[in-house]
Amino acid sequence: MRRVYLDNGSTSFPKAPGVSDAVKFFMDEVGANVNRGGYESAYSAEDVIMETREMLKNLFHFKGKTKNVIFTPNITYSLNFIIKGWLKPGDHVLVSSMEHNAMMRPLVQMADRGVTFDRIPCTQDGEMLIDSIEALIRPETKGILTLHGSNVCGSVMPLEEIGQICRKHNIKFVVDAAQTAGVFPIDMEKMNIDILAFTGHKSLLGPQGIGGFLISDEMAAVVDPLITGGTGSVSDSEIQPHFLPDKYESGTPNIPAIYGLNTSLKYIMEQGIDSIREEELKLTGAFLEAVKDLENVRIVGPNRMDKRAPVVSLDFKGRDNAEIAFALESEYGIATRTGLHCAPNAHKTLNTYPQGTVRFSFGHKNTMEEVLYAADAVRKVLEKAE
Repeated sequence: MRRVYLDNGSTSFPKAPGVSDAVKFFMDEVGANVNRGGYESAYSAEDVIMETREMLKNLFHFKGKTKNVIFTPNITYSLNFIIKGWLKPGDHVLVSSMEHNAMMRPLVQMADRGVTFDRIPCTQDGEMLIDSIEALIRPETKGILTLHGSNVCGSVMPLEEIGQICRKHNIKFVVDAAQTAGVFPIDMEKMNIDILAFTGHKSLLGPQGIGGFLISDEMAAVVDPLITGGTGSVSDSEIQPHFLPDKYESGTPNIPAIYGLNTSLKYIMEQGIDSIREEELKLTGAFLEAVKDLENVRIVGPNRMDKRAPVVSLDFKGRDNAEIAFALESEYGIATRTGLHCAPNAHKTLNTYPQGTVRFSFGHKNTMEEVLYAADAVRKVLEKAE
């Protein structure tokens, strides 16, 4: 049976050309740690890590220092570092009603420690009601934390407008770019973003196990390190270094994954994110057009393509969505994701709770033939079940 991979919202596949070769090169030819060896292979690994920080800095138009680009195992770690290292009892923040549990579980955990939050309402299509934000801001509000693109339905949040509100009220702006980094342009300076969290294995086309965040000097001064330990620096002291990136990078980093991310970032820069986005949205639009007239199928998310990431959720009314997804995979080899996608409140906002949806998420290496094949498979599964 053929395999059609339409679960890029979970992790991208295939990865950028050369990623696995770069990982293997490090494992076979370099192998050294960084900050812990005074020899050539250790220095060469450090050069690759520094170059990767620089590329991330440039990709996101970050005006801060290269050392303010921090590596973590993934974006869930990044958001935990930020939320738990920054917020204190009595603090209040705003989040969108579309957040992933990577944002919400740390916040709910912090609620037990005296941190409060309010949700910025979104429409049933997942679009933020931007005019509702200012009424939710309190004297104790520290900032707004939001994803950029919904992993459930692809709705894209208006970062520049949110950033303007944050600047007006002198509060901080934290963005989860898990679904958009590498596809949508992100200008931290223009959007007034104080911290941008990313993961390497989705639209950045790198391997699993590497993510991070870019943090302003002002925020770095108030975000405590969640994890402390050996950094290879200031080894005469048992106190965690205060300088970056060491303040947040205790322990051995995932250097093989950073080598892979280095390669994928070069590929993205060579292709151009505009070109990648245009291709992915072209495929998304074709799929939407092909399924829009199917009976008892609700397309979840924005109607306008300029408000969408390449993620489509379908709710099969009167049917078990999991059964539909199983049939697509078992009979046609189409990989999707069904359920609540680690975002229960997003599904409540979209009116797809508790049944969830079947999610189709496209990558620029998918083909138009695959997309139309998937749409036709949906039609056949529905006809067969009648």
